[in-house]
Amino acid sequence: MLKAGIVGMGRWGRVLVESVQRRNDAGLRFVAGSTGTPEKARAWATGQGIRLHPDYAAVLADPEVEAVVLATPHSQHAAQVIAAAGLGKHVFVEKPFAMRRADAEAMVAAARAAGVVLALGHNRRFLPATEEMQRLLAEGALGTVLHAEGHISGPAAAGWKEGMWRADRGESPLGGMGAMGIHMIDMLINLMGPFAEVTVQSHRRVLPHVDDTTAMLARFASGATCTFATLSLAPQTWRVALYGTKGAAEMRGPQQLVFTPVPGEGAPEGFTRDYPKVDIEAAELAAFAAAAAGGPAYPLPLEQAVHGIAVFEAMIGAAASGSTYAVG
Repeated sequence: MLKAGIVGMGRWGRVLVESVQRRNDAGLRFVAGSTGTPEKARAWATGQGIRLHPDYAAVLADPEVEAVVLATPHSQHAAQVIAAAGLGKHVFVEKPFAMRRADAEAMVAAARAAGVVLALGHNRRFLPATEEMQRLLAEGALGTVLHAEGHISGPAAAGWKEGMWRADRGESPLGGMGAMGIHMIDMLINLMGPFAEVTVQSHRRVLPHVDDTTAMLARFASGATCTFATLSLAPQTWRVALYGTKGAAEMRGPQQLVFTPVPGEGAPEGFTRDYPKVDIEAAELAAFAAAAAGGPAYPLPLEQAVHGIAVFEAMIGAAASGSTYAVG
């Protein structure tokens, strides 16, 4: 059982803890932690059996803590990961991985030098529908993929108030990208491979502090094109679709997949499949614990984690300049 510290006990930190804390099959148990507002978390931490430390340094110094799970603002991730790796602690870090590619590369280098597992929390990789889309691609059921579409939106920014870190343009330079959109960028990398270039428009139409509307036109290294949008003040939406010369696959929400083949002799039958809800937070933490125990590698290669931040950084530059940015 991997003994972990939770760093950040806001809404999402609590979701992560509660997904595994009372499950014997998770392979991970939280024993300690810290947060920016300990007075708000003390009763909850006690109820979860978590020792509340005054700061991150104290969590790292706790001899029982073998790993840390970071549910902290994006800009803090690089320093926190490097510090943990330097002490031989495994690290699970919430998305976005970092704010700059150089920081992401430094985090990976520190983890590899220390021989610790570094895992990134893109939980949609653990959806059964994602696995089915990958199978269709591997079997050639879509043919040559010509175009991909991604959309992830939600109304959360209605609750982002001045003084909150998500309402800070430094932490949320493209509105919903850090909170939501980066998940779709990772999904597109997972399915389609690396991006080559991006053109982005991002605007603040309603919100007083950060952008509420971000849209992108992009091209992958494969030559396929892509359209993407994330709205931080709109109904909850998750949709990813791939259009190929033999068929199309569309994930409509996290629990439904639609396959539409091109008609013709010998063409397979189309289908619509509904999947049961999966606790993807528990799944990602279990995969992290298994990797830390010497089992299968965490199913998000660090090269793809770094590339996701390279895309994010290029998107920020493209939106600011009004031009197309190559993704390094």
